[in-house]
Amino acid sequence: MATSTLCALAIGCAACVTDIQSRRIPNWLTFGAAAVALQLAGAEPVANFAKLGAMTFAAWCFLRFFEELSWVVLVALIVPFIDSYSVWRGPTNTIVNKKPQVFDALSFAFPVPGSNDAARLGLPDLLFYALFLGAAARWQLRTGWTWVCLTASLGGTMALATWLEVGGLPALPLLSVGFLLPNADLLWREVRRALARGESARDRRPAPK
Repeated sequence: MATSTLCALAIGCAACVTDIQSRRIPNWLTFGAAAVALQLAGAEPVANFAKLGAMTFAAWCFLRFFEELSWVVLVALIVPFIDSYSVWRGPTNTIVNKKPQVFDALSFAFPVPGSNDAARLGLPDLLFYALFLGAAARWQLRTGWTWVCLTASLGGTMALATWLEVGGLPALPLLSVGFLLPNADLLWREVRRALARGESARDRRPAPK
């Protein structure tokens, strides 16, 4: 059940890649409102997919502000450290341990086979999943392999948390690897071009009088 739900997450994001390419960005607020209404109505399984839709389209709206692929690379290098701090010592840790009902509302639940509990993925993790997959489509990277690696990274994080019997692990470290690894050579090439453009722009600046 957990595996099929995870696959649905991946397929749902991948199916909407065409919306990025054609610049048709639906209103993510509609999905957000639906998620809130469904959560309050006790329909969490359906609310999960409304949350997924809201985070997916919010990520793609956010992605429109990225002018260069190198900006996405920079984000992928930074967010693992922020997420790790948040999960282990920061606000996420506080919410999970002191206000679990808030975390339940702000997460995507994956049923665990043989257990009454559910593994939960924070909404920011869904957002970055869609952001990285959208970036791969927008800049014509290896979208298929990116999709596979992103999905495997989420499954790996949840499996590791279950195996270690811990309350939760930060998902963004492996998620960032899932974006960077299959596109490493293409990303390095783009970063070098961005650095070269920056040096060229500095060289063209007039010398101060």
